[in-house]
Amino acid sequence: MSDDEIQNDGYDQALAAIGDGEPYAIECSNGHTSMPPRRRCPECGDDDLSEVDIPTDGELLTYNVTHVPTPDFNEDVPFVLGIAEFGDVRLTGRVQADADEVDIGMPVELGLGESETTERPLITFDLA
Repeated sequence: MSDDEIQNDGYDQALAAIGDGEPYAIECSNGHTSMPPRRRCPECGDDDLSEVDIPTDGELLTYNVTHVPTPDFNEDVPFVLGIAEFGDVRLTGRVQADADEVDIGMPVELGLGESETTERPLITFDLA
């Protein structure tokens, strides 16, 4: 198995856990938490990592509306892309709402959706 396959496998497992309602992040021995899964802590480089549960309820920190996408999302536009905080972890995901329904600071729920263009899974935020 190549390094890319291993890396993608870990990401795919994390997405599947979100879809199952059991999201997790990776925490190092120094208490830094990150998502998606990595082999080393992106903050300190520690390789002593463990999985920790993260909540499915979060807060939308910021968002934008994408009108000019990368080719992987040509059929998805326009869409709202946001950054939300779930416990100690910040995630980027597709906000499942029109831009006029979205406000910074609103509660969101972590979920799993699919790109209309590629049919690949992606992280979503539903308005709570």
